[in-house]
Amino acid sequence: MRQVVLDTETTGIGEGHRIIEIGCVEVIERKLTGRQYHVYIDPQRDIDPEAANVHGITNEWLQERNAPVFARVADEFREFIQGAELVIHNAPFDIGMMDAEFRRLNLSLTREFCGVLDTLLLAREMHPGARNSLDALCKRYDVDNSQRELHGALLDAQILAEVYLMMTGGQTALALPDEEQAEEIVEVDLGDLDLSTLELRVVKASADELAAHEKMLDLLDKKSGQAVWRR
Repeated sequence: MRQVVLDTETTGIGEGHRIIEIGCVEVIERKLTGRQYHVYIDPQRDIDPEAANVHGITNEWLQERNAPVFARVADEFREFIQGAELVIHNAPFDIGMMDAEFRRLNLSLTREFCGVLDTLLLAREMHPGARNSLDALCKRYDVDNSQRELHGALLDAQILAEVYLMMTGGQTALALPDEEQAEEIVEVDLGDLDLSTLELRVVKASADELAAHEKMLDLLDKKSGQAVWRR
């Protein structure tokens, strides 16, 4: 399964605002591939001061770097995300901004060629009543976000990819025997051994073993919300 973890930065919030940065990282079969897509964009309008305080991007900064307008990068961006499941934190916002850009170019909308998974909704289901911002999830899952002094689309996508994989972590495949092992039959001759007189010895876990068990359950709680063992 191919997934693209995605984040955007914008000129502000609300109608008429534009995308100024897109960051994506590719995940295939739950593994980061190293492929990424990152671009800064000339929004052709002013960036709200409040937004600039969040991501640190200004119109002057974009002009100095000759940032392209969205129309120039639309095809390569859509090619990168084509057919993937997009993993986004608070997806309605980013999808809404992307679709607004696509509409301006008379292009098909995001959900017509991509699936969407909202990690904010997923986090709320797993941790009801808890704070589920990206920073809060980083703390919950021990993901390093020390470089996140300002919001940045590529950095946030990289961090979200780690958080998402931790949130949905666990055993992905059972270690089943291959066909040759499965077909092998071992016969044991017990002879005249009388099993009726045998008594099973009960070995109880030591204090250290119980403590190690609880530590493992704590780790499972941290990753999954609540270990099945404790339900």
